[in-house]
Amino acid sequence: MAKKSKVAQNEKRKATVERYAARRAELKEIIRRPSSTGDEHRAAVVELRRHPASATRVRNRDGVDGRPRGHLRKFRLSRVRMREQAHAGFLPGVTKSYW
Repeated sequence: MAKKSKVAQNEKRKATVERYAARRAELKEIIRRPSSTGDEHRAAVVELRRHPASATRVRNRDGVDGRPRGHLRKFRLSRVRMREQAHAGFLPGVTKSYW
């Protein structure tokens, strides 16, 4: 189990990213657009740099216990928790592979 403080910090980052997502997209569009003037471009770059955490700072974590490593996106679980739940039959359509 991950430290509760790390999980809480990650949730705070997610909320921050979500709150600023629309404005970040607008600024990036201004920067990318060739028709924007030099002053608009510079102002957009400065404002974008002042924004807090970008989406790359958010860590994928296990939905049950917050484990940061071995995360499987399809199940939103770590490899350890996914294996336990699959063996217990809690994941529909997932079976143990035999060969």
